Amino acid sequence: MSLDNASPTTPGYVQPDLDVPSLAAVLDGEYAEIRDLVRSNLAAYASVLDEADELGVDAFRERVREIVVEMAATGQTGMGFPAAYGGGGDVGASIAAFETLAFGDLSVLVKVGVQFGLFGGAILHLGTERHHDTYLPDLITGELMGCFAMTETGHGSNVQALGTVARYDAARQEFVVTTPDDQARKDYIGNAARHAELAVVFAQLEVDGRSEGVHAFVVPIRVDGEPAPGVRIEDDGRKMGLNGVDNGRIWFDGVRIPREALLNRFADVSPAGVYESSIENPNRRFFTMLGTLVQGRVSVGGAGVSVAKVALAVATKYAARRRQFEATAGGEEQVLLDYGLHQRRLLPLIARTYALHFAQDVVRSHLHDVFSGIEDDAQARRRLESRAAGLKALATWHATRVVQECREACGGAGYLAVNRFASLKSDSDVFTTFEGDNHVLLQLVAKGLLTDYASEFEDLDQLGMVRYVTSLAVETLIERTSVHKLLERVRDLLPGGDEWDQEAGLRDSEYQLAMVRFREEHMLAGLARRIKRGIDQKRDPGAVFSQVQDHVIALAHAHVERLVLEAFVDKVRAMPEGDERVALGLLCDLFALSTIEADRAWFMEHGRLTVQRSKAISREVNDLCRKVRPLAVDLVDAWGIPSEMLRAPDLVG
Repeated sequence: MSLDNASPTTPGYVQPDLDVPSLAAVLDGEYAEIRDLVRSNLAAYASVLDEADELGVDAFRERVREIVVEMAATGQTGMGFPAAYGGGGDVGASIAAFETLAFGDLSVLVKVGVQFGLFGGAILHLGTERHHDTYLPDLITGELMGCFAMTETGHGSNVQALGTVARYDAARQEFVVTTPDDQARKDYIGNAARHAELAVVFAQLEVDGRSEGVHAFVVPIRVDGEPAPGVRIEDDGRKMGLNGVDNGRIWFDGVRIPREALLNRFADVSPAGVYESSIENPNRRFFTMLGTLVQGRVSVGGAGVSVAKVALAVATKYAARRRQFEATAGGEEQVLLDYGLHQRRLLPLIARTYALHFAQDVVRSHLHDVFSGIEDDAQARRRLESRAAGLKALATWHATRVVQECREACGGAGYLAVNRFASLKSDSDVFTTFEGDNHVLLQLVAKGLLTDYASEFEDLDQLGMVRYVTSLAVETLIERTSVHKLLERVRDLLPGGDEWDQEAGLRDSEYQLAMVRFREEHMLAGLARRIKRGIDQKRDPGAVFSQVQDHVIALAHAHVERLVLEAFVDKVRAMPEGDERVALGLLCDLFALSTIEADRAWFMEHGRLTVQRSKAISREVNDLCRKVRPLAVDLVDAWGIPSEMLRAPDLVG
């Protein structure tokens, strides 16, 4: 950014004057129209925030279903489906709509995600024309409700090991779906306990006594509101939050479905019982099928960013008006946001939220290009899956952290249910778990880095990945990675040879990028060497991987933070000159330096940060907080959260 380093109180520093609508237009981007439609719908149904507290569980579930169906009639929930079936034909717009909907009640959001993202997305992406013609028109309107029955009590993240079985009966041209034991029951399934008529069921396909791996089937689970023959449904009961969503458990006892119920985009079974697939390798077939569902992870990551925005909007507005303690003798009490500690608590979180917003823009565009066929090769899909997994993890952890910090920053007032924090906290907490446990997702990210998204990527289970890494010289592994090439290019641009990081300006974005790139490359090389050393010592590959998992997670985290910073820097550089660019530059510097500061121990341990420079970074972060402070309310207003969604009259005024 290389902006003036003077503090706000010294000559030479010109405080930017933000135009909130202009900044809001930058943030809304190409999807401003659909975002505004969702904002209007949120305001129209603002009463749901009160109803969540006032209604019993059964009544609230019915109210949430009503709202979802009524919102569907406005077109906001069908944007990702083909226009031929009544959708909007725009994948990117569907993600933008979902992100914006996350400003409101999260039971409504998750119900929308289950119905149109998971259930509808599975029919769309795993099915073929016969399924689209049969189900999509009624699904898009919400007239036909469904659920996505993947997770089992005994197997959550390990989808390849699911226990539900679908055996083909060639004599009757039917599949027989069975739950062999309680560990294989479908569990935590949204829409299952009350509203779903159909389920997309993931089960082990068996044809002529041979297992062909996990496939998806359309299975009726209700007929005229009652469980279908052979189907047992149980309510999961009250949850920590999201009690407007009817999560349930499902068992199948020899349920027969026609041969055409197999979602057959990637594989089919002939009437005579011959298994056919265009993808010969079973692992690759499995990962290709799962890869089509990446939209859910992109959606949840974006929702996490929106949750953080709501919490920060409430806490920032409160801090800008609430007074506490006299700062000078005889003076009036000081506004909370004028205290350095309060700035330190909230403003770096605002900066990180902006950073994640722009990183979300990148992954949404990538998703749109891949699913629209603009960039549809295997390598592009693998990079999308990795980026979506990593950003989902960081964004949802960020949401959880932000909600807690903002609640505390509002004191006792923040604990009242009339404010948003109670519902935000209880309803968003599970974001770190669904659509993939965050730690498991970060292992997926690291796997991609270690194999450089090689063509073998889908074929490698955990042990295969370890063997692949150890088959390469560590130097070859590093040379293959894009990280290495990035770092070398940056190092060439900076002064001072190997002392580049001691001489560059702290507010120089090239310095900031070089630091996070160095961290990522060093962690990647270190992880590869640890794995290789363990195998050279003839230890079990699984045990070797288990012992380096902390390094695996650290590498993935560093990789995603690098991508987030690059997205922010690119956005600022692309902005026209003006106060909005200056303000975003301040936030970008604050995000970058507070990220380096948070991991200063690592940088110091690895010789990239002296004690003096570490202290200088902390001073710079404090100074950036002082510069951002006058802009804070405008920065949260630019997110365009409808005032009805803040629901905190005593906090925001």
